[in-house]
Amino acid sequence: MSSRITSLFGIQHPLVQAGMIWCSGWRLASAVSNAGGLGVIGSGSMYPEVLREHVHKCKGATDKPFAVNVPMLYPDIDKHMATIVEERVPIVFTSAGNPAQWTTFLKDQGITVVHVVSSVKFALKAEAAGVDAVVAEGFEAGGHNGREETTTLVLVPMVSDAVQVPVIAAGGISDGRSMLAAMALGADGVQVGSRFVCSVESSAHDAFKQRVLNSMEGETVLTLKELAPVRLLRNQFYREVQQAYASGASAEDLRILLGRGRAKRGMFEGDLENGELEIGQVSGRIHDVRPAADIVAGIMQEFHEAKAALTNV
Repeated sequence: MSSRITSLFGIQHPLVQAGMIWCSGWRLASAVSNAGGLGVIGSGSMYPEVLREHVHKCKGATDKPFAVNVPMLYPDIDKHMATIVEERVPIVFTSAGNPAQWTTFLKDQGITVVHVVSSVKFALKAEAAGVDAVVAEGFEAGGHNGREETTTLVLVPMVSDAVQVPVIAAGGISDGRSMLAAMALGADGVQVGSRFVCSVESSAHDAFKQRVLNSMEGETVLTLKELAPVRLLRNQFYREVQQAYASGASAEDLRILLGRGRAKRGMFEGDLENGELEIGQVSGRIHDVRPAADIVAGIMQEFHEAKAALTNV
């Protein structure tokens, strides 16, 4: 299937695997790229030397295009960008910050740049900064999210109508039906995150994967907007956050409660009560752990079947 996204990235399917912290290392990225999508290494949880190692290993595991996601809030972002340039990473996804900060630098190095946005306002700013595409990420998405609480169903057509660059839809997309819906709304491709958390190649802890599989409708919530909005599964850590709000906690109080390493503790080390368990609303629709290649093939098969069913109506 061809689209502006497959042409831009040089991939077979207009399907991007989200660059999720603690879940998206070289194994997952290379597996998705080998399956015809775009695999993405999530660098936000990596020290600079660890990112270089993952890029090396990803290159050794695939000859297909792959990308690195870099949150703008990363403290040593200049070191990550140096690694990306030195290792000739072809595509970079930036998020959680001002795209103007690094877009020109990366494009001058011949790198394709995509920025993640949660509103039309930020999509237009990203386009003005010179990005090659944007990810329009709705309120349903897991991990760090926008404050606007605009759903994917509303956001994607608004962004698609506002910008000229290709649009990748994200948030609540886990199968072929939701992919088809996003494309009907004007997206040129989709980004899938939570479904790939429960893949064989995901670096998430097995206990976290199982917690996702056991989750039900309504078990995630967007919180900590005073710091950086994040969608979490409810657990003891979440209850402590709620108690802090009830006590009138300040942003600094919340920052102290969050501390350091909460996400690693939950998603990578498997502490299901005291860790931060980032996942999207679509977790209630995920019921098994499968190889990434099977997930990609399944999504594309469902997409074509759903499309054919609609054309026969």
